[in-house]
Amino acid sequence: MENHYHLLLETPRGNLSQVLHYLNGAYTTYFNVKRKRSGHLFQGRYRALLVEMENYCQELSRYIHLNPVRAGLVEAPEDHPWSSYRAYVGLKRKPSWLQTGLILSYFSSEARAVQRKYREFVKEALRIPIRNPLEEVCASTFLGSESFIDRIWKKRGGLPIQDFRNIPALKFFAEKPNLKAIKEATERVLGPSGRLSRKFGLYISCQKGGFGLREIGTLYGMKEAAVSQAVGRLRKALLETPSLKKKLQQILKELKMSNVET
Repeated sequence: MENHYHLLLETPRGNLSQVLHYLNGAYTTYFNVKRKRSGHLFQGRYRALLVEMENYCQELSRYIHLNPVRAGLVEAPEDHPWSSYRAYVGLKRKPSWLQTGLILSYFSSEARAVQRKYREFVKEALRIPIRNPLEEVCASTFLGSESFIDRIWKKRGGLPIQDFRNIPALKFFAEKPNLKAIKEATERVLGPSGRLSRKFGLYISCQKGGFGLREIGTLYGMKEAAVSQAVGRLRKALLETPSLKKKLQQILKELKMSNVET
């Protein structure tokens, strides 16, 4: 893209930070030599999401390949020169480092049909509105189902905190506040009663705390569907109302969660 890039990566080791450090450093050196310049090329830290591949890899791949079209850089995904899309659909030879098998395996087991079906899957999103998978990110870190997030927490148990550096937000979650602490902090900032306090408690517990809908609903006496709907409504309101976002920052600061992306 014009000022950033997206990568869908799978690694068997917790070495994402090393990979990105090498990639950005090597490209910066190449770019600076080519352009006869010096200094940093990229600013700030990368944002990493932990993705449940079984449920989200297809949508995420399509989202990435359609980014240049949505940004108005090209009219069709195959027109963008810095995309892997052409290799996915057989319009150019696949470079040795690019692995397309995982994504394409969801569409067909027949070699002749798989690229055509993937092309149709991507182009379908140009005709009809589709969900943006990034809108379903939980706690600015996880893209997956409740059971997936639960599995991550169980695996996390014996890991030292330094192993969380590969995904920056996970460093915070090693000592995240519990549901009761979130509810109490929300009530301290917004008052012990009222619908707004309840809405923020639900939202922070789900989107920032990474708790499941069932356990949140148990605390607040709500069904899972009602929790999900309430969180969705507040998420939309936060985008449209600056004063609500300011209240959110106050609560996150109270919880020492202000380093978690909002």
